[in-house]
Amino acid sequence: MKSVIIQPSNLNGKVKIPPSKSLSHRAVIAAGLSDGECTIDNISMSEDIIATCEIMKKLGVKINQFPNILKILGKGKPQLIDDKTASNIIASNELQCNESGSTLRFLIPIAMLTGAKVIFKGKSKLVQRTLKPYYEIFDKQNIKYTTINGNLPLTIDGSLKPGIFELRGDVSSQFITGLIYALPLLNGDSIIKITTKMESIGYIDLTIDVLKKFGVKVENNNYREFKIKGNQHFVNRDFRVEGDFSQAAFYLAAGVLGGDVECIDLNMESLQGDRVIVDIIKDMGGRISMDNGILKASKSDLKGTIIDASQCPDLVPIVAVLAALSDGTTEIINAGRVRIKESDRLKAMTTELNKIGAEVIEREDSLLIHGKPWLKGGVVSSWNDHRIAMAMAIASIRCIEELKIEDSGAVKKSYPQFYEDFKSLGGKVNERTMG
Repeated sequence: MKSVIIQPSNLNGKVKIPPSKSLSHRAVIAAGLSDGECTIDNISMSEDIIATCEIMKKLGVKINQFPNILKILGKGKPQLIDDKTASNIIASNELQCNESGSTLRFLIPIAMLTGAKVIFKGKSKLVQRTLKPYYEIFDKQNIKYTTINGNLPLTIDGSLKPGIFELRGDVSSQFITGLIYALPLLNGDSIIKITTKMESIGYIDLTIDVLKKFGVKVENNNYREFKIKGNQHFVNRDFRVEGDFSQAAFYLAAGVLGGDVECIDLNMESLQGDRVIVDIIKDMGGRISMDNGILKASKSDLKGTIIDASQCPDLVPIVAVLAALSDGTTEIINAGRVRIKESDRLKAMTTELNKIGAEVIEREDSLLIHGKPWLKGGVVSSWNDHRIAMAMAIASIRCIEELKIEDSGAVKKSYPQFYEDFKSLGGKVNERTMG
C-alpha cells in the first residue's frame, strides 16, 4: 500500500488536464464497433481505460497502443475470440472489469451481441455495485444469467433482443449508455423509456454525441425516452479526446484555495456535465477567468452556498473540500447516488474531512458543511477511491500541518500522473510504500 505525505503549500503554474475518462471509454467502444481503423488521440491509459481496452480485445477488436494514441481496428460487431493463450485460470470468455463501473455497465449489453456465454468479473467494491436494471431486463427477455447474491461474477448466456426497455433515470446513466451502444446493432427497433427524473444528463449527452460522430443516430425525446433504429452501423473515424472537467475541478479548486493555477486543454463548449464546476466555484465567490482557451483560477475568499449534485455526482468530493474551507455554511444536496461509487463518498468525505478539523454533517442524501479558514492536517484514508485521494490532496493546501494520505495509489484508476502534476505546480509530496 502506498501513502503520500504532503507539506502544505500553495500551487501555482500551468497544468495540462488529462483527457476525459468518460469520453475515452465511449470513443474506444465506438471505434471498436466500427468497421475499419480509427485513431483515438490524446488518451491516457488509466486503469479504467485499460480494463475497457482489454475486454474490447477479447471481443475481437485489434488495439495498438502508441504514446497518447490508440489505433483501433473494429469488425462492425463484437465476436468473442478463442484466445489460444488463455490459461485454465483465465477463460477466453472471462471479461475482467477490475474496478471500472463504466467498463462493466457499458460492455454488458455489447458483449451480449456475440451470442456467446460470457462471465463478467470485477475487483474491490465493483463486485457489489448494483446491476439490478440489467437483471430486470434479463428476466423480461428470458435471458439466462447467474450471480452470487446479485454480485459479480455475472454469467450471461443469451442475446439481447430489440424491444421496449424501461429504466430508472436516478440509479446510473451508465445502464442507459450501455444499451444505447448495443441496441442500434440489433435487427429491430428499440425504445428506452425513463421511468423517473433523469439524473447525470450530461453523460447521456456525451454518449449520444459520440455515437453521432461515429454515424449512429439516437432520437432523444426530452430525456423521457430514446428511440433507436436497428440495423445501424458504426462508421470508422478519428477522434481526439478533450480534457476532463472532473479532473480539472481539483486544480481549479487548488487555484482558488491558494495560488494561481491555469488549466490547459479544456473545451469550454464541452457537453461534459462536470463543466458546471466553473459555475459552482464562481457561485462560491471564486475567481476564474478564461483567456485563449485556458481556465485560470486565482486565490479567492469563498462563501458557502447550496449545491445540487444530481447532475454532477463526481464533483462531490472536491466540492466538499471547497465548502470546508469557505466562509459560512454549504449544503450539498441530491447526492445520495455517490454512496454507490468506488466508496460511499458521503461517508468518506465526512469521515476524512472531520479527522483533520472540518465540520461536516452527513445526512441521508446530502452534506451540511460549516466552513473554516484552515484545517489542521493529520492522517487520512483514500478509501481506495481515486476522487477521495485527489480531493484530500487539494485539502492539504489549507492545512496547518502535513497531511498523510494512506492508500494514495488509488489515483491510478483515473489519473495516474496526478501527484506528478501536483508537484509540478509546487506541491511538496513525499511518496512512501507501506507494508
